[in-house]
Amino acid sequence: MSKLSEIWRRVGMLVRGEVFARELEEEMRLHKDLKEQELVADGVDAREARYAANRQFGNAMNLRERGSQAWGWEWIEHFMQDVNYGVRGMLRSPGTTLVALLSLALGIGANTAIFSLTDAVMLKSLPVKDPAGLILFGSGLDQGISDGFPNPELYSYPFYREMQKRNQVFSDVAASFSMIDHVHGFIEGQSEAEAMNIQLVSGTYFPMLGVHAAAGRMLSEEDDRKKGERPVAVVSYAWWTHSLARDASVLNKKLTIGPTVFSIVGVAPPEFFGTKVGETPDIWIPLAMQKEIPPGWDGYQDSMFESLHLMARLKPGVTITEASADSNLLFQQILHGLSGVPLNPENLQQLDKTRVELNSMATGFSRLRYEFSEPLKILMSVVGLVLLIACANIANLLLARSTARARELAVRQALGAGRSRLIRQLLTESLMLALAGGALGVAFAAWASHLLSRMVLDGRDALQLNVGVDMRLLLFTLGVSLATALLFGTIPAFRATRLTLADSLKEGRGQSNAPAKGRLATALVVSQVALSLVLLVTAGLFVRSLVNLTNVDTGFNPGNVIRLGIDASSAGYKEDTRLVDLYRRIEERVNALPGVRASSFSIFVFNEGTWNNSIWVQGYLSGHRDVTVFHNAVGSDYFATMGIPLLAGRTFGPQDTATSPKVGVIGETMARTLFPSGSPIGQRYGHGGPEHSSDIEVIGVVKDVKYWSLDENPKAGDYLPYTQNMRYLKDFEVRYLGDTAAMTSAIQQTIHEVDRTLPISDVMTLDEQVARSVTNQRLLAQLSTFFGLLAIFLSCVGIYGLMSFVVTRRTNEIGIHMALGADRGKVVRMVVSGAMLQIGVGLLIGIPVALAGGRALAHQLFGVKSYDPAVLSAAAGLLVISALVAGLVPAMRAASIDPMNALRIE
Repeated sequence: MSKLSEIWRRVGMLVRGEVFARELEEEMRLHKDLKEQELVADGVDAREARYAANRQFGNAMNLRERGSQAWGWEWIEHFMQDVNYGVRGMLRSPGTTLVALLSLALGIGANTAIFSLTDAVMLKSLPVKDPAGLILFGSGLDQGISDGFPNPELYSYPFYREMQKRNQVFSDVAASFSMIDHVHGFIEGQSEAEAMNIQLVSGTYFPMLGVHAAAGRMLSEEDDRKKGERPVAVVSYAWWTHSLARDASVLNKKLTIGPTVFSIVGVAPPEFFGTKVGETPDIWIPLAMQKEIPPGWDGYQDSMFESLHLMARLKPGVTITEASADSNLLFQQILHGLSGVPLNPENLQQLDKTRVELNSMATGFSRLRYEFSEPLKILMSVVGLVLLIACANIANLLLARSTARARELAVRQALGAGRSRLIRQLLTESLMLALAGGALGVAFAAWASHLLSRMVLDGRDALQLNVGVDMRLLLFTLGVSLATALLFGTIPAFRATRLTLADSLKEGRGQSNAPAKGRLATALVVSQVALSLVLLVTAGLFVRSLVNLTNVDTGFNPGNVIRLGIDASSAGYKEDTRLVDLYRRIEERVNALPGVRASSFSIFVFNEGTWNNSIWVQGYLSGHRDVTVFHNAVGSDYFATMGIPLLAGRTFGPQDTATSPKVGVIGETMARTLFPSGSPIGQRYGHGGPEHSSDIEVIGVVKDVKYWSLDENPKAGDYLPYTQNMRYLKDFEVRYLGDTAAMTSAIQQTIHEVDRTLPISDVMTLDEQVARSVTNQRLLAQLSTFFGLLAIFLSCVGIYGLMSFVVTRRTNEIGIHMALGADRGKVVRMVVSGAMLQIGVGLLIGIPVALAGGRALAHQLFGVKSYDPAVLSAAAGLLVISALVAGLVPAMRAASIDPMNALRIE
């Protein structure tokens, strides 16, 4: 380094960059020509003179080149000096540094945490071969088993096979069951049943995705050719880890699920979670084994058992537009040719209008994405505003700090440092601050991301999200940190170096440019106030919306109800009289427990799904007409258990048996819609077509209930006794009095006394079940409130900093006022009035922006207007009070100034 420095000194200060290097080269060329002329004039031979001049020029050019290289090393050396100087400067003002780091860590950390969740839900590509080449038939939002025709979202297994065989645009087509089966099974060598999440997939699933096993093999076409003949399974890497402790003999293990024993043939790679974002299966099993997996669906060969998501890989060179044209043509042709498809005139007309939409599956598909895409976009905007407020806050701190450093900067400039050198020093300090804040932000985000993930999943064990810190997250944080450094560091750096040396070098506070800095600092505080108001109004709207949702009348009473999941299918029960007897005995035994008011089985309760299809009503208006109704099969005490009021007629009783006439209880909307002319009691309806329109007699009318969400409109619904509808009922509800934990334990013990093999899962209160339905609204309300309060904190820091700067700058003026008789109260009012003026300007700017933002969020609100006066008034009031407190501290300090000391300062 010393040799290079010596070369640098010999080349001189001209070598500062390419422009100066070219200027130096021109000067050396001129010097060469003059040298040659001088030698000729001295009598030297012209050829020798030219040779000597060229040699001297070559030596100079070589020196210039070495000097240019030295300049690169010199720049690095200067940068390291800037870093060292900046660190020492930050340590000399630990208060300012700590506030700046805290502001940046919270601002950058919040952005990083929300981005990590957004990335996991919406942006991250599937961990498969060439994910860009994958497409999905439909949106992937529908799940379950559809009996509608035609359905461009869900498909039957025969349709999948025809599409795979006849298409010309896909290299392969695969299918997966649209629901994950939550069952209980036994691992070889273990005596206790274990909960398992099973995904049924076609044999082409893994080959099409290009996923290779971490151990053993993946499922193949041969495993999916014949119904019920290949009981094989592939387990996930995570399940292999937590259930088998990465047992090396995993390929020799057996799984018993229901009555069937499955052989584990492979372990999926650790990065593969499936194709549905947020849902991670434990085990993949061929669709050919569908009937062997509880609850024993048997749609492998049924053309109308529409239950599969279809996906495919495009052939090289084929566009999604070309694939869409081919797929829609085949969609029509296949459905026209499949056996068992109801091609009546009405269905044919509907089929002609139906089109299949192909979507990219590069990032997978997910209902979770549908639910949270809008909230995550809103939160990304919110944390962006928080970061802007943090940047404005730090810019204000740097401006105040630069006032104290004015003399230092002036001395350095007087000793020869150019303005660009000083700007580079200040920007380097800003960059160090931003990078340190970014590093702390990553630590904050690593904790916050997992917290956010738990908030989104809200206890749903089947859902999982990978929100760990990875390279994408680090690059995002680095980019945000660099942008932040430029945002808050550039203007203060240019302002701080706009010096008048004569004034700045005087013994004083370097106030020559203080008014300009004060105006900029005021503008930054005003912007902070305006942005803080926008965030507070947003938070207030979301909180009001959440409160309104939680106060909605659900139609049932969720208090003091425990809900349990009971998996009778995994315990070997079939849908027959033995199953009905099991449910009856459990209800009787639990009802006998002290503190139990009522209990009942049902297919589902609120926010768990729906069973809806068309019904036909005898004599509905003129003739018969199909109407979609939401159904539930329940026990006789279901209405007492759920607290659903009876409006007319009766509910189910012991007289409603499997051999008695079929009966049903309907909701008030169904009664009002289908039987408008009189009492619905005694009227008849049915499922399955006009010929069944008199199957079920209405015996009662109950209050409408919410089925899926709290903000849904009233829906037509009915209830059927499970004694007349033999099917698996996984929900068991118990209304009780007393301690929840003790009652839960007693209920589970009683169930196992009836049958100790029955798996029990998903135990929670009905209140918790209802609360889970507003997860995204709660996420928005809680996080926007947190960020709104954070914005107030940052704004208060900015106001405090500006007022402290004002007090410092006006110390002499304040001393004169006090010397002339001004009391402390007048001094406080003088300082605070300046702060309140800035608050007022900020509010005037922020109110219209907040109103515009509220209108943009209107579709996310429930029961509250986007211009709600109460929310706006509360937000403005909270901001004024907080700002007043922040301004009072420096005002009180100003009031305690000794007039004599203040007059000596200048």
